Amino acid sequence: MKVLIISHMYPSTFNSMAGIFVHQQVKTLKEKGIEVKVISPVPLAPFPLNLISKKWARYREIPYKTNIEGIDVYYPRYLEFPKGIMFHRSGFFMAKGIKRIINKVYKEFKFDLIHSHVAVPDGYAGMILNKEFKVPHVVTIHGQDFQNTISRNINCKKALFNVLNHIDKIITVSNKLKNVVKDENFYNKIEVVNNGIDKDYISVDKIQENYIEKNRINKNLIKILSVSNLKETKGIHINLKAIAKLKEIYSNISYDIIGDGEYRGKLEELIKELGLEDNVSFLGKLEHKEVIDIMKQYDIFSLPSYKEGFGMVYIEAMAQGIPVIGVKGEGIEDAIENGVNGFLVERKNIEELVKIMKFLIENPHKRIDIGKCAIETVLNKFTWNVNADKMISIYNEMILK
Repeated sequence: MKVLIISHMYPSTFNSMAGIFVHQQVKTLKEKGIEVKVISPVPLAPFPLNLISKKWARYREIPYKTNIEGIDVYYPRYLEFPKGIMFHRSGFFMAKGIKRIINKVYKEFKFDLIHSHVAVPDGYAGMILNKEFKVPHVVTIHGQDFQNTISRNINCKKALFNVLNHIDKIITVSNKLKNVVKDENFYNKIEVVNNGIDKDYISVDKIQENYIEKNRINKNLIKILSVSNLKETKGIHINLKAIAKLKEIYSNISYDIIGDGEYRGKLEELIKELGLEDNVSFLGKLEHKEVIDIMKQYDIFSLPSYKEGFGMVYIEAMAQGIPVIGVKGEGIEDAIENGVNGFLVERKNIEELVKIMKFLIENPHKRIDIGKCAIETVLNKFTWNVNADKMISIYNEMILK
């Protein structure tokens, strides 16, 4: 089976972590015998954008083709406007930008199916170009489409629904996302396929009965971690307010934040306001493997984000045997059974967050038990092998129709 992937979210020289979850799925599909090529459209960076913006200048440095772990990846350019101007037309512009390379690829690689990641713009571009190829077309919704595009403006919503009404199958990465459109005609085309983690990243040693004896339970320092882009909706400010309350009881509390973003300045102001300068550290952006390795050092992972399609970072933390705290009603609800393999709190509820953190701080052996359950959950349900098997089943179903 030959599958063409269209995804502007894919690792590149611009950002080695961008769309890493798409690449991991693609890599696993390849390992299971699916032939795959990737089209990863890149915004065109013409003069004067390449002079006035470092971001746009770096787009020009991305090669037009590369090979990542045995997968051919093409980076054709397409017209994109700064600040999301004319976003409802972005799929049209993307289609024009990638048409030539897709036609060229098809001559040597007659794909049986197109799999687009996000409906707008990638799925829209695939929908336009598939009028020529007439192969099954699957679109994965990762969050952006149903958490941003759908409510951006009426034209964006029309563009989104145009895609979803015309393609053959819709994948959402969580039940939360699926239920956003439960009243729409295309709802019956949706299947939930959760993202996964590389099995090599799962700390299976922590499931062993003698783990507690082999490893110290950190009583001298309570280490809490978050990993995310620094945006308001990620809830880092809620963690800070909770830790300010906990600091009154536990002076040995430490909170590290991995990631960066536009909200960092406001978080730094809040840290000063709450007197947490000695308790909180920003570790900046780190490589994926480094993040996984660092996670093992922490006692609690807390990310009270209230706009998560799924939230791969929760799964990654669970795979390291760390008690994870997420938010009720968000995508991670598919993985966390509250109080068994992690915890879920009400959105923006600082007092509830404090209560759960306090429980975990005072019950180190419970942290270990919950961490073990978390590892078993990930091992059984949330690996890329599980994900790829479900995707191959869907591919076969679409091709045999």
